[in-house]
Amino acid sequence: MIRVKARMNEGLDQLLKRFKKACEKEGLTREIKRTSYYEKPSEVRRRRERQLIRKIQKEARPH
Repeated sequence: MIRVKARMNEGLDQLLKRFKKACEKEGLTREIKRTSYYEKPSEVRRRRERQLIRKIQKEARPH
């Protein structure tokens, strides 16, 4: 559960911005987007394979 306490003289805009950043850091927004619709098992498998390929290619890049 993500909690954000209001600081002294902090506006609602700033508080909301900090809350959104905390949600993003926890990976909550990504999880919500992923579970908001049904994904076929074959699509899940393909997505994971693409992620793995990207990860391997990223590690293989010379720095």
